[in-house]
Order: sequence, then C-alpha cells, then structure tokens
Amino acid sequence: MGFCVNCGQQHPDGTKFCRYCGNQQPGEPLLQRLRMEAQQIHAYRLQMQAQQANPYQQQRRW
Repeated sequence: MGFCVNCGQQHPDGTKFCRYCGNQQPGEPLLQRLRMEAQQIHAYRLQMQAQQANPYQQQRRW
C-alpha cells in the first residue's frame, strides 16, 4: 500500500491517480529510485550516529 503524495490518503500500489484528491502519483521507476535513496540516507545516518557515539574510534590509528 502506498500513500498519496498530495493528501496522504492510503491507496493500493500502482495507483496512477489518487481517488480522494485526483492528484497524479509518481510512477514505479521514480518510487524505486526514491526508495534506494532513502536506504542510502538511512545507512549514512546510522554511520554518523555510530561516529558520534564514539568520536575517537576513527582518529586513534597510531
């Protein structure tokens, strides 16, 4: 299930137009690209949190 990018109402995957507001929904190629970018951002965020938890871990390489 997906959500309308305009009004936020839930709709089945593959819907081209929202049945509540009529707004056109993004196509599957764009959705796949956005999901991939979201995963990359999430992984980067986890990496940054790990570095903040132990900031000296990366710096002490003598």
